[in-house]
Amino acid sequence: MLLLVIISIPLLLAIVAGLINKTRLVSSLIVLGYLIGLVLSIALAYHFLASPQPISLFNIFYADALSIFFVFTSSIIVFAAALYSKGFIELGLETGQLSQRQAKVYFILFNIFIFSILLVTIVSNLGLMWVAIEITTLVSAFLVGFYNNKNAIEAAWKYLIICSVGIILALLGTILFSYALLFSTGIRSLDWNDFITVAHQLDPNIIKVAFIFILVGYGTKAGLAPMHTWLPDAHSQAISPISALLSGVLLKTSLYAILRYSLIINLCIGKSFSSHLFIFFGLLSLLVAAGLILVQKDIKRLLAYSSIEHVGIILFGFGVGGKIGLYGALLHIFNHAVTKSLLFFGAGNLVEVFASHRLEKIRGCLRVLPFTGSMVLLGIFALAGFPPFSIFFSEFTILIAAFTGGYAIWGSLLLLLIIITFGAILFHFSNVLLGEKPENLKVSPEPWSIKLAFIFLLFFVIFGGMALPGLFDGLFRSIIGVFGAS
Repeated sequence: MLLLVIISIPLLLAIVAGLINKTRLVSSLIVLGYLIGLVLSIALAYHFLASPQPISLFNIFYADALSIFFVFTSSIIVFAAALYSKGFIELGLETGQLSQRQAKVYFILFNIFIFSILLVTIVSNLGLMWVAIEITTLVSAFLVGFYNNKNAIEAAWKYLIICSVGIILALLGTILFSYALLFSTGIRSLDWNDFITVAHQLDPNIIKVAFIFILVGYGTKAGLAPMHTWLPDAHSQAISPISALLSGVLLKTSLYAILRYSLIINLCIGKSFSSHLFIFFGLLSLLVAAGLILVQKDIKRLLAYSSIEHVGIILFGFGVGGKIGLYGALLHIFNHAVTKSLLFFGAGNLVEVFASHRLEKIRGCLRVLPFTGSMVLLGIFALAGFPPFSIFFSEFTILIAAFTGGYAIWGSLLLLLIIITFGAILFHFSNVLLGEKPENLKVSPEPWSIKLAFIFLLFFVIFGGMALPGLFDGLFRSIIGVFGAS
């Protein structure tokens, strides 16, 4: 029942947003609703650990340790985004930047977007998972183009077209997986459990081709290079809570889909095929991101390219595999989600105050916006992988896995690219934070809900997996068991 309540919350909130015209009341109810959702996701995780059996409902919903981990991670980012959205939308109404109609549309789309994200992670049918991911594309395209100006509309169309091409490739992969099941066993099904049961009987050649379609298709949505080109434009134009959801949650749910299929192919032909692909695309994403971060001039595009880098690190960790590699990759999913969400909130505040995305025009943030500036300062050190922040530990774990697992050359390349991006990010943000404060800059007070969103995420940025040690460790060990790592 917990699973059904969690997935029902965003639908109920979307209805509330459509029926009630009082924005303050709606935003408060949304914050309360997702706080309840977060508490329930924690309860669901502990319930699973107490009785570690997958949850199956109506032959539609399915949740194992991997699903529950993604639901929990999403719930944290969603609650923070709801808090930030409350202050952001109310401030926009006060200053006249937003209308009541825009606020209503935003909250309806926001909740439908969350519903589709959660749905991806808890359906057992691979066809329904594809449908849910397609819904995330359609709904988030409207949120990317929310301001309805030329740049926003152009970014939304680019996002929609590129991701639709990717989702078509993923559909072809899904069809090929279904064909392989029918051809090899005579079973007509798209249920993930049916594939797992007979994975060793599937035709290896069909499965290899199908998995490449899946990796490229869903990898487009995950922001893997070279299919990443939609991501910088979408992030630069989307409002901050949506940028946080795109980077912190949406990219990860696309990775979730890839991981589900990798479990099937690993049982069919072994782990080396998916492992080599993961390492290749992971390092390619890091290489592309490092080069573009070095020359970047737009603050939100810089953070978007950083997302490509970290998705590459995560995929590399899964490619290296083993208990240490998987543990590090899972921890990095969480650490990057909370850190990047905090930074997109901060970047949004800075863009609003300085009325520019250009790094050279954003100066002296610690003096202009002391609270936001301090949050961005801590977030940048965390994102760059500076100890003792949480991202340092997950990156370090992945590097240990690479050097001890026979991937020393690729681990060295990973370390080099991390160092390059580390230096580039610190260089870009040194002037943003410490430069000369512009004269006569008008600064609006930051709403309390926005400050709470920062503080909430900062707790996890600093402590990472140490925040809920029993929960994380238990889920990670269960997931590693699902992957059959030794």
